[in-house]
Amino acid sequence: MELLPNSRTEPNGSAVIRVLSYNIRSMRDDTAALARVITACAPDLVLVQEAPRFFRWRKKLARLAAASGQVILTGGATAAGPAILCSLRATVERTEDVLLPLTPGLHRRGFATAVVRFGGARLGVLSCHLSLQRDERHDQGGLLLDRLAGLGAEHVVAGGDLNEGPDGPTFRRLAETLQDCRTTAPWGGEFTSTPADPHQRIDAIFATKGIEVLGCGVPLDQPGVREADLRAATDHLPVLAALRIPA
Repeated sequence: MELLPNSRTEPNGSAVIRVLSYNIRSMRDDTAALARVITACAPDLVLVQEAPRFFRWRKKLARLAAASGQVILTGGATAAGPAILCSLRATVERTEDVLLPLTPGLHRRGFATAVVRFGGARLGVLSCHLSLQRDERHDQGGLLLDRLAGLGAEHVVAGGDLNEGPDGPTFRRLAETLQDCRTTAPWGGEFTSTPADPHQRIDAIFATKGIEVLGCGVPLDQPGVREADLRAATDHLPVLAALRIPA
């Protein structure tokens, strides 16, 4: 399998970046393995779901960021779980954490959002973890599209744990407006759940139409990513995409 291209800024100012989406299960598993997987993927942006939300959550997330060569951009408990980490290559324009309407008896959900620049390329970013409940999840998909439109960026990438496969109505709703990066340019593995028995694709990265998708999938053959680490790190497999963002 061909490797994804490395991050770079091109002569015309456009940027090739790597985006990783990863449900880290509140760092309740092997955090050293988790850090090794993230490091090996060499991402410019990490869209995290189930970041720590309780006692000393910032310290825990900062420890993971430092161990994997990243810094905290936004999110965590302030977004009810989603977070965004980034490499020092990113120039941050602004960030905003968004709490979604709460359905009684269900988990609070939210979005971590940011606008960043890489070279001459400007990019809106959103990390999400959608509801387990079908109707609420579909509503959240609409709110996600509204939020992306409101970021004020021509090019946007969104990723996360959708709790639904490509045949589901919410996944389809997002894929009608955005590129499902895995479908646009398949690379690596397809299924993200579970590491011990990968049989469903419920985690995804989406991009607006002007972004060129160079490859997207589970980084099974990425140098430095070991199967033992993928199994030990958390209860989802990560999704890695290489994208070219126009200047």
